[in-house]
Formats: sequence, structure tokens, C-alpha cells
Amino acid sequence: MPKSVFVTQPYLPPLEEFIPYLEEIWASKILTNGGPFHQQLEQALCDYLGVKHLSLFANGTLALVTALQALRITGEVITTPYSFVATAHSLLWNGIAPVFVDVEPNTLNLDPAKIEAAITPLTTAIMPVHCYGHPCDVEAIQKIADNYNLKLIYDAAHAFGVKDKGGSVLRHGDLSVLSFHATKVFNTFEGGAIICPDAKTKLTIDRLKNFGFVDETTVVASGINGKMSEINAAFGMLQLKHIDAAIARRKDVDATYRKLLKDVKGIRCLENAVEEEANYAYFPILVDDDYSLSRDDLYENLKECGVFTRRYFYPLITDFSMYRNMPSANPENLPAANVAAQKVICLPIYPALTDVEQQRVIDKIIGTL
Repeated sequence: MPKSVFVTQPYLPPLEEFIPYLEEIWASKILTNGGPFHQQLEQALCDYLGVKHLSLFANGTLALVTALQALRITGEVITTPYSFVATAHSLLWNGIAPVFVDVEPNTLNLDPAKIEAAITPLTTAIMPVHCYGHPCDVEAIQKIADNYNLKLIYDAAHAFGVKDKGGSVLRHGDLSVLSFHATKVFNTFEGGAIICPDAKTKLTIDRLKNFGFVDETTVVASGINGKMSEINAAFGMLQLKHIDAAIARRKDVDATYRKLLKDVKGIRCLENAVEEEANYAYFPILVDDDYSLSRDDLYENLKECGVFTRRYFYPLITDFSMYRNMPSANPENLPAANVAAQKVICLPIYPALTDVEQQRVIDKIIGTL
């Protein structure tokens, strides 16, 4: 039996390259609280991503929670049902009611045409997700936010390094939030960041992630402990040396899937949106009714031969108990999201995936394995 193939695998540089970073931390004995590696990584990521201000976090969920705090969001926030639960959970943690709006069937991003009908006097913000790293229709969404005086926070957990025709997609909205979880294109074991438009906003966020401290004796907000450790930051510095090669390998895997699956009846590869530079974070396929198996049967067949895919995102956020009774969670309001949740499978994609392993996945889908 060949070894198992998983939907993703974290990129880990050679261990010996990390030892000097650890030795430097051991020598300094600075482990947290905005140490030298933390400061270096914030600047290095700004340079790499093409953004002006960035605040590092221990994880992406704390970054989402803090972004909402920083903009003082209350009431209702319009968001997508087709995402990881952290998107909506961050709203509940802040006492905010999520209002779910359907997605576009081709991009699986929040559908701008459905947003306005969901706006009420309690609506204060929109929180879209760049699903699978494919940019939302940022211009249409920004126009709605401007017309209704709403804040706009992008859950950009999947969008590290993605660019549209104007540059980094992270520049859109009032804030964008990244995740550096082990499953992401760029990882720091655990981690995240908020992209800030100006130094004043970054200062507010930096205080909020450190309990609200301004100095040793002054606290100005009910902040949280969201700081990234020096070890995570040091690992991020090392990862940046390898990120371009990692994304290039992901691009090759993506191209092979598209080439060899394009003529398989009943299998649709989700197309790119408007990105000029993609990061190939995920490789979702949609299993249509004219495929030889149901989506779930294909999922089980792949698992039986040691290929572990993900029905990602299934179930929808709106299917979970804490959300399903909300009026906006009614499946009749979310037809495209529900169809996608019943059809999607994310296939293995990561830098260490070998050609032989990828061919196993493809052969099983084609039916030759």
C-alpha cells in the first residue's frame, strides 16, 4: 500500500537552517512582547506583500476578533456562509450578529448582487472572504460599503501573496486579515496578521493585542493577548526565504490537475478570478451529477486508496447549531453556497507532493486506478 497522501502538508525548510534562529533567541532570552524577530518579520512581510503597515498575531482568529474590535463594529455584519467557521465565530465572540448572504456560483465568493437586500439599520460592516485565495469583486463590494457607510473587513486567510491588477489584494477594505496556520501557503506554525491602512490604526491594533497597554502603567482598552512569539516570528523569517519556490511548485501542481482533469466528464475545476498573481492555496473541484460517482462516493473511494481530500467547505457555516436558526441561514436564501457545499472536493496540493502521488489522485478520479 503506497503511503497516504493528504490534502495539504506544511512546508518546512531544512531543520538545520532554523537552528541559528533558535540560538539567537536562546542568547537574547527574548521570547515574546514584540522582540527583534517580531519586528523584523513585520517589516519583511510589508516589503514582500507590498503593504505599508502590518501587525502580527498569534493566529488568524485572534486577528479577526481584534480587527472587529479596532473598528468598533457592532450590530450586524454581512458575511459568507461558505468559509471556515472562524469567520463567523469572530463575530459571535464580539457580540455581533452575522447575516449570511449567498456566494457567486463561479468564484464561491460573496455575491455583491445579494448584499444590498441584506442591509438593515443594524448593519455596520461587511466581511467577505477571498475564498481559496481568489479575490472577491472588491470594486463592487467597496461601492456598496461606501454607499451605505459600512466598514469593510476582508478575511484574507487564503490570500497570502495574491495580487490583482492594482497590486496586493490585501490593500482593499478598511482591514485585511491573514492566517499563517500550518495549512496555509505561508505558515509560522500558528500565526496571523492584520494589514493596516496607516500607522495610527496599527498602533491601535498593537495595543489591543497586548491587553490594551500603552505603557507600563497605562491601559486604554480591554485588549487581548494576541501577540506572536519570537519562535514563530523567527520561523516566518526563514519561511520567507523559501516562499517563492513553494508557490512555484504549487503552481506546477495546479497546472497538472487542470491539464489532466479538463476532459473528465462531470469534473469541473474552479477557475481563477481576477488575480494577476495567484498563490495556488487550494485545488477545489466540483463533482457534477454527470460524473460516474457522487461527490461523497468519490471522497470515500479516494480515502480507501490512501488519498485524504477535504469537502471544503462542508458543512456550510449555516448548518452548524449556533447559526442554523438565524433567518439568513435559511437554505432557500443560499442556493449557490448549498450547491457548492454538496459538490466540492479539495485535492492534495503542497510543495512536497510528488508527481507520482499526484498521478495517483488523478488516476483515481479518471477511473484508471
